[in-house]
Amino acid sequence: MNSWEETPRQMLRVLIAGVYLADKENLAVGITREFSGSKHWEVEQQWISLGKNLPKPEMAPLTVQRFETPVPKFLLLNQLLKTVDLYDFEYVIISDDDIVLPLGFLDSYLAWVSHYDFAIAQPARTHDSYIDHPFVEQLDGIDARWTRFVEIGPLFSLHRSAFDYILPFDEASPMGWGNDFVWPVLAEKHSLKMGIVDAVPVAHSLRKPVAYYDHASAAKTMNDYLSRRPHLPKKDAFFILESYA
Repeated sequence: MNSWEETPRQMLRVLIAGVYLADKENLAVGITREFSGSKHWEVEQQWISLGKNLPKPEMAPLTVQRFETPVPKFLLLNQLLKTVDLYDFEYVIISDDDIVLPLGFLDSYLAWVSHYDFAIAQPARTHDSYIDHPFVEQLDGIDARWTRFVEIGPLFSLHRSAFDYILPFDEASPMGWGNDFVWPVLAEKHSLKMGIVDAVPVAHSLRKPVAYYDHASAAKTMNDYLSRRPHLPKKDAFFILESYA
């Protein structure tokens, strides 16, 4: 542990907002248990259940809404977040239900995020994960990197300094596709720093991405969305401004 992680400070609050597929194999119980084990943050978790099965006993106290039929993820998140006073929290973390978090993830991850002043951030993905964009795969030998890209999933964080510019999520792309190419434009406009934390990668290997929804339809929606929003092309977004070892 680094000396800057050991410095005593007032306990700050973090909100975990997540969606889990109740009818599919998921890792929500383990994820929520790991989040709740934080020693340095006051954690509040609010999850949405999507599917006909009832929440497992461990998830029931954390499940604030249930939908039996499919609803786009970022529409669900907007519904959840509008019921919350966001400025009660230093960070909001958006999480999927199919990742494996390393032990002590939240404390380590937010220590790096805070240290490097990342307003919008994500952990890197492990080498054995499903990876849509190779740019987010863990880079061995560095702790973190200042980037122009943070992916919309499976986990990302927003500091309170970004709330006014990123939230609510743009519902013109209800699955969130394309947001991660618009965010860097907004971040740079408002002098917000984006980054990827390589020191604490997460494993995303339980379910193949886009397994349970129409890829072609979502891709068309994303292209329509991006055609109407200032955004970075991939060649400019997948760029490291500075790396930290």
